[in-house]
Amino acid sequence: MTNAEQIFNPASLDEIFPPTITDAFFEAMFGDAEEGAYDIRLRFEGQGPEELRFAFHLMQRPGMCLACNLTYGLPQVFTRHPLLAVGKLAQTLAGQVSAVPATWALSSTREVSRSLHVIPFTIKIA
Repeated sequence: MTNAEQIFNPASLDEIFPPTITDAFFEAMFGDAEEGAYDIRLRFEGQGPEELRFAFHLMQRPGMCLACNLTYGLPQVFTRHPLLAVGKLAQTLAGQVSAVPATWALSSTREVSRSLHVIPFTIKIA
C-alpha cells in the first residue's frame, strides 16, 4: 500500500468530505444548519498493512455546547445517513490508494476534549 499519510492530508480530505456537509447534515436533521453544535471534518489517523484509519472530528462551534449534545449515538446515525454516505466514502478513500474496501466500521465516539469528540472510521482493505 502507498503512503496514505501523504495522500490523505487535511486539504485533500476536505475535498473528498467537504466542510459544507456539516451544514447540509444539520439542515436535514433539524431543518436549520444553525442548530448544529459542531463542525464535522474527516481526518486521517493512520494505516496498517490491511487497513486505513480515519476519524470524523466533531469540533464545537463557538457559543455551542458539544458536551451537552448527544454525540455518543452518532456512529449509528452516521452509518445510515444518506447525506454522509459512509459506505460510498469508504470506497472513495480506498480508491485513493488503489485498493478496494472489504469492510468498514465506525467505532464509539471518544471525547478528546470538551470541544473535540471523534468517531473512529476504519476501512479494512481487501
